[in-house]
Amino acid sequence: MTFATYEKSGRVATVTLNRPESRNAIATPQDCHDVAAALMAAHEDRDINAIILTGAGKSFCAGGDLRSIREGTGIGPQSPPDATRSNYRRGVHTLIKSLAEVECATIAAINGHAMGLGLDIAALCDIRICGQSTKMASNFVKVGIIPGDGGAWILTNAIGATRAAELVLTGDTIDAEEALRIGLVTRISPDDKLMDEARALAERIAVNPPRALRLAKRLLREAQHSRLHDVLELSAAFQALAHETADHKEAVDAFSNKRTPKFTGG
Repeated sequence: MTFATYEKSGRVATVTLNRPESRNAIATPQDCHDVAAALMAAHEDRDINAIILTGAGKSFCAGGDLRSIREGTGIGPQSPPDATRSNYRRGVHTLIKSLAEVECATIAAINGHAMGLGLDIAALCDIRICGQSTKMASNFVKVGIIPGDGGAWILTNAIGATRAAELVLTGDTIDAEEALRIGLVTRISPDDKLMDEARALAERIAVNPPRALRLAKRLLREAQHSRLHDVLELSAAFQALAHETADHKEAVDAFSNKRTPKFTGG
């Protein structure tokens, strides 16, 4: 059975990490490839505007599976050390790169635990909401390793260098209220309403013109590591594309005639 399930409803896709018996811990490179494949399926489907990423059962993702790591059969150490480096590149990094490259909006619906790799996957999503009982940690140092999944970059971009440093260097576990306070999530939902709120948010995004949404998402990503001058140039280029779309013309016409626009993705 694949580690990640994929469900499409209208213009929203839901990708669910699906190994609840292990709190959706990621055990093997194939697990990473399963998640990446589900994300890329949404990326390639031009009818999809938003992705909800969540976990089956009571947890979002407990991080890397420590049993498989200890046994040398999973996403971590191999022999010799150079093989470990390759293992990360072909496993964990494949997942992270796929999530970073997805052009449609990504929403992490964080239920239960989001630890280590699980936290970084959530933090790389565009928008993050969580349940009231959620616990999160960048707990790599607690087991004597570092964020091998790019978490130093991911958390720094999500919450700033100082707060990222506190999470990474202490390995402390935080609750939903603290995650909200530091900007790691934008809202807290009752646990039993989390997916309803995630879907409602996804639908608010998904009603917008598909091509404009994907361009706006790409611009947001590029702005994370570019100079203002470069972002202005890219904005002008993307805007030139957006102005030529049928959906832009439809939006202007609908506004002028005081009617609801009907977007087709053109």
